Amino acid sequence: MSKLIELEDICVIYPVHGQAPKTVLAGLHLDIQRGEFIAVCGQTGCGKSTMLRLILGAEAPTSGRVLIEGEVLPRPDRNRGYVPQKYSLFPDKTVLDNITFGPEMEEFNILGRLTPRFFKRRTELRETAHALLQQMGLDPSDAHKYPDQLSGGMQQRVAIAQALIMRPKILLMDEAFSALDPTTRSGMQRLLRTLWAETGTTILFVTHNLNEALYLGTRVVVLGKQNSQGSSRVIADLSVPADARTDDGQLRRDVLDRLIHQVEQAGEPQLAEAYS
Repeated sequence: MSKLIELEDICVIYPVHGQAPKTVLAGLHLDIQRGEFIAVCGQTGCGKSTMLRLILGAEAPTSGRVLIEGEVLPRPDRNRGYVPQKYSLFPDKTVLDNITFGPEMEEFNILGRLTPRFFKRRTELRETAHALLQQMGLDPSDAHKYPDQLSGGMQQRVAIAQALIMRPKILLMDEAFSALDPTTRSGMQRLLRTLWAETGTTILFVTHNLNEALYLGTRVVVLGKQNSQGSSRVIADLSVPADARTDDGQLRRDVLDRLIHQVEQAGEPQLAEAYS
């Protein structure tokens, strides 16, 4: 594997009206290899979502550098897909139109949409969108529904397809399953691991749920407070061995216990409370 993402001595400081500036991240270093599945875990407010926005290019660090394949890329692009916690779907567009909207907007301006090339490309994109819907476990008839006609789990499947049609090198997911009921959430976790195994996309998945992080990730990166000012950094970086899973995808108990102990030793016992 080759290095895809580098966070070099990242510091993020936000101004606060009438108060001292708030430092969210300080001294953050992280290297991510191509094809890894990184689960980013930590308590609420530790900077997980901020780190994701930095990698997306939606936000710039106060100091330090975010490198994607060795370059600073200051704006979001098609190589970095993003799936938020609450489904990012257009309510007035069908499922099919939601999925194809991104590449159509990127590839064609208003005048370009009047050309034969646009209609040919649109047909190709719709074929790809139908294939993605099938891959997501949705019915062909769902393509013509609107978001409010879908369950929460179905909407999140469409949101993932919406990101994947851009064929991103990096897929960023910010608490993407936290609004789902437990049964739907488990199904989405299994689907995501299958998609990752099939596509080889580098995934960063933010969650405050250690169980979810350990189930999904090939690495679990834990962010935590490092000082009284409340700024965060990486306090644990745990590799999940490839042979550590049982046939149903769960971690072996001995591996789970070891990783939980490492999280506790790193100073985040609250994350491990569910396993005590």
